[in-house]
Amino acid sequence: MMPLSEYEQRVLDQLERDLGTDPKLGRTMARGNRQRGRIVAGALGVVVGLGVVLIGAVAQMIPVGIAGFALMLAAAMWAMFTPRKHFAKAGGRGSSQAPKKQAAKEPFMRRVEERLARRREQGDL
Repeated sequence: MMPLSEYEQRVLDQLERDLGTDPKLGRTMARGNRQRGRIVAGALGVVVGLGVVLIGAVAQMIPVGIAGFALMLAAAMWAMFTPRKHFAKAGGRGSSQAPKKQAAKEPFMRRVEERLARRREQGDL
């Protein structure tokens, strides 16, 4: 593996710093820990639902099979879509509402170009 050049290392460091300052990206990329017990219970619910589906199929009782499938689906969704805790940084950039509204009105590429121009002026690139 080739080591990064100084320029590449600086750009990588800058990108890492910028990722930490973007609250919207932080919320999107946040990976809160799911409770292990909730996942185990959801998996157990899926297994029980599969059993109910099989019982309904063997006994040729369609409503029982449908109920088993619904149980499987509900247990899986309950385990997968647990509420996650988001840890937002207090203060910093993006804490006031006015810049957010203004940024939402500007096209994405224009904002990127402005950020790039500011970095060039500051000598970061």
